[in-house]
Amino acid sequence: MSAKRRVAGSYFVSTLSIALVLVVVGILVFILLNARSISEHVKQNIGFSIIVKDNVNEAEIKKMQKILDTKSFVASSVFVSKDEAAREFKKELGEDFEQILGYNPLLPSIEIKLNPLYANNDSLVMIEKRLAAYDVIQEVSYQKSLVEYINDNIRKISIILLIAGAALVLISFTLIRNTIHLSVYSQRFLIKTMQLVGAKPFFICRPFIHNNVWFGFFGSMFANMVLLLAVYFLQKEVGGVIDIMNKDLLIVMVVFVFVSGIFLSFISSWLSVRKYLNTDLNDLYG
Repeated sequence: MSAKRRVAGSYFVSTLSIALVLVVVGILVFILLNARSISEHVKQNIGFSIIVKDNVNEAEIKKMQKILDTKSFVASSVFVSKDEAAREFKKELGEDFEQILGYNPLLPSIEIKLNPLYANNDSLVMIEKRLAAYDVIQEVSYQKSLVEYINDNIRKISIILLIAGAALVLISFTLIRNTIHLSVYSQRFLIKTMQLVGAKPFFICRPFIHNNVWFGFFGSMFANMVLLLAVYFLQKEVGGVIDIMNKDLLIVMVVFVFVSGIFLSFISSWLSVRKYLNTDLNDLYG
């Protein structure tokens, strides 16, 4: 009975160890998969203002707005009349500037939200040149420094995530391999004995691969449950953050963790058994 308990305990520890490593892998995959969605969400808030000349009537402006909406660089547009611009400015300023000046100096405008693909200074310069062809447009206004700042930070974060991702994948593979290697180590003499009596390498590897693939399977199932519960509670507590992420990518994360658990267990088992098959009998005592 005690021997069975030890075996069961060994199986449980192996499965739990693999599961914990896969949780870390899953978190990383979830971040990497959603990094692009977050980046696009940030870039969608980058925009510019098209300031229209004062003598242009509203019908012409709205006609131009419809034309702009068909352009690939436009994600959305909003027309802001002189009166609406004045109301917003009064709210921000806290006083009625029209009474002081005697007139409304503000011009009508079209507020453009960019397609994320065009949210960079080079594209904005080209867009500005194209818009200059419209006679009704007086000026195109946007914050060049802000656009550059956002893109630089997104670039830096992406590089950091990729480096961290590569390091964690390597560490995860090493940890899973070491976990499985320990379970194979205790049976190294059995492996060598089977080899000495003429058993083929595949025949020797098969039971070890079979057992450890099951460890990977159950470990990945447990890891996915932990990850999905974590996402559920995160969504409950910080719903605004999860709402900007593509929930369909959760399926990709689950599949990736599941496949990683089985694949890494398979590779680790094969490498560990092959190591002892290629080891001299005398070296097994070391």
